[in-house]
Amino acid sequence: MSNKLEITLKRSVIGRSEVQRATVQTLGLRKMHQSVVREDTPVVRGMINKVSHLVEVKEVQ
Repeated sequence: MSNKLEITLKRSVIGRSEVQRATVQTLGLRKMHQSVVREDTPVVRGMINKVSHLVEVKEVQ
C-alpha cells in the first residue's frame, strides 16, 4: 500500500517568486488553508521541498 501526503497551503504566495507560485499551483493548491492529497513520490517530495516554508505536510493512509 502506497503512502499518501496531505498538503495544506499555510502561507500566502503573494510576493513570492514565479517558480514558487507555479510549484504551489502544480501541487493543486489554489487558496489558503486548502488541502490536497497526493501520492508520496520523489517528484512530489521535491515540489514540497521547494515550498516547504509555505505548506504543511502530514502523512495519511
